[in-house]
Amino acid sequence: MNKTIAGFSKLTKEQKIQWLSDNFLSTTYHTEGVDIFKKFWYSDENFQKVFDGFSENTVSNFPIPFGVAPNFIINGKPYAIPMVIEESSVVAAASSAAKYWMERGGFHAEVLSTQKVGQVHFTWSGDAEELKNLFPSLKETIFNDTAFLTESMRKRGGGILGIVLEDFNEVEKDYYQLKVTFETCDSMGANFINSVLEEMGNILTHFLKAKTENTPIIIMSILSNYTPECIVRAWVECDIEDFHDKNAAFYAEKFRKAVRIANIDPYRAVTHNKGIFNGIDAVVLATANDFRAIEACGHAYAARDGQYRSLSKCTIEGNRFKFWIDIPLAVGTVGGLTRLHPLAKLSLELLGNPSASELMQIIAVMGLAQNFAAVRSLVTTGIQKGHMKMHLSNILNHFNCTEGEENKVRYNFEDKTVTFSAVRDYVEDLRNVEEKI
Repeated sequence: MNKTIAGFSKLTKEQKIQWLSDNFLSTTYHTEGVDIFKKFWYSDENFQKVFDGFSENTVSNFPIPFGVAPNFIINGKPYAIPMVIEESSVVAAASSAAKYWMERGGFHAEVLSTQKVGQVHFTWSGDAEELKNLFPSLKETIFNDTAFLTESMRKRGGGILGIVLEDFNEVEKDYYQLKVTFETCDSMGANFINSVLEEMGNILTHFLKAKTENTPIIIMSILSNYTPECIVRAWVECDIEDFHDKNAAFYAEKFRKAVRIANIDPYRAVTHNKGIFNGIDAVVLATANDFRAIEACGHAYAARDGQYRSLSKCTIEGNRFKFWIDIPLAVGTVGGLTRLHPLAKLSLELLGNPSASELMQIIAVMGLAQNFAAVRSLVTTGIQKGHMKMHLSNILNHFNCTEGEENKVRYNFEDKTVTFSAVRDYVEDLRNVEEKI
């Protein structure tokens, strides 16, 4: 059977599903698979049309739970923060951290900078000094000739902030780049930046062709998702005696040491930072921002000194415990899908329709809250007890438990460690007893 196809994108959704079913689903799963694809379509055709427009070759929708973590106090203001995530215990942990710090002054956050970066990569076979001498005039031309593209952004307080000529001849012959910094206000700005950069490439080509005997070759013009100058800081602090009910100083020092270990050891740092992104990604997804770009940037930032390290820091100075994070977050509250996706629009409404800077602070706080909850569990009760309690619902669904069986399982494991095998054995014993009766 030929499992390749020409013109797949031109098929209707039903035809795409039928082709997939005929070629890639087993006989036993054929009908069920088709039904599952269709079960997750929205009944409102106009609503579904919006979602189909987000991507290509869509055949269904993939729902992920939309939860809310209440009781966050950020800079004195209360928030109920939307979170889109499928992992058990993440929303519960965030909510727990919010309540914990609500009673200790809440979270604090500030945006340190909001610059974003784009690059025009090009080769130039002419004299390097000639290019450098021409650069001031080139820069002025670029600012003037891109004004029609930047006018709207400049009216909002943004636009091109600076242009630098970078010379990479030492590592790659004839390679240069224009490194451009931008302010994009409340938009993430990817489309704006890329449009301006491509125009810069055209301007560069015409300028050097007219001024010299060498024409540059534009390799590519594209924004960078590494934004180390688009930084937000979030922190919490309290007196040591308020850190824990018993042995506060002991557990505060354990916490500090655990964060320090993540700064020293990359093996621990990766898991540590993954927990931070559990919180960050959930809010980024809920607001229809680009979690892939934010993760890539965050991980690069964590390795900026040549070793991958913790994104969060902790200190104990005198009687004061402080825990904080500095993290690059390039997000938007206008443009893209932020207002087109119905739930993203609702998420921003729940957050009070924040500016991009305010959203940066909310997201950073969520990452810090998630990290705090995880590390605090690790150095006190251990993380598995709470996590597996939350995971119990998934295990019960796996075994198609009835409501009566669920109640018995939950009661049995109230004071026991939850594992998949332990729940399986208990459910099997329950059913064996019921069969004998």
